[in-house]
Amino acid sequence: MIRRARNATLTGLTAVLLAACATPPSTGTMSFFITSAGSGKGADLGGLAGADAICQKLATAAGAGSKTWRAYLSAPGAFPSQASPQGVASVNARDRIGAGPWYNAKGVLIAANLDQLHNGNFISKETALDERGNVIKGRGDQPNEHDMLTGSRADGTAFAPQTDTTCKAWTSSGDGSAIVGHHDRIGPLPENWAKSWNFSHQSAGCSQEALVRTGGAGRFYCFAAK
Repeated sequence: MIRRARNATLTGLTAVLLAACATPPSTGTMSFFITSAGSGKGADLGGLAGADAICQKLATAAGAGSKTWRAYLSAPGAFPSQASPQGVASVNARDRIGAGPWYNAKGVLIAANLDQLHNGNFISKETALDERGNVIKGRGDQPNEHDMLTGSRADGTAFAPQTDTTCKAWTSSGDGSAIVGHHDRIGPLPENWAKSWNFSHQSAGCSQEALVRTGGAGRFYCFAAK
């Protein structure tokens, strides 16, 4: 009986310790932010590499440059063709940003992992801060800048390449369109699309003026991949 009780106690302690290890701390160093500014050229970010460089530059200026930063952006692939019989695989935003956990500039937990990020995260106007800890203007503010470039579905994956949802893979400031999300989780209607942080609607175009007209400023999310 004593041995059984001891084993049960050890099993219970092991379970508690494993749960503690699996649960991220409630505060941490910054590993998530919204860019304090875009490229200045609308949705032309210089492709994924250019967007990553913007994240890294802003993070470095904020004292977090030792981490590897990635933009939360998807990019379309290409269907098989004569020139490329195998086609080109899409790039999914969720595959670029590591495994978490992620914290904002104030140390507040945004999401523990990829699953929580895409189903139950803590992104809101109060928590989705820029790299300096500033709140981003949202719906009801002047100007409204709650549109965040993502080019992604709700699960963080890319769209099929038939329709431009990434302003030509983040290289266009003219023709095209991009999927955006709302960092403040507010839209013109009380429907799920209006409250999505990463998949709300398409922009009016790819120029800076078009992004502003839709309710944005060319900003996007940055995550520390490691």
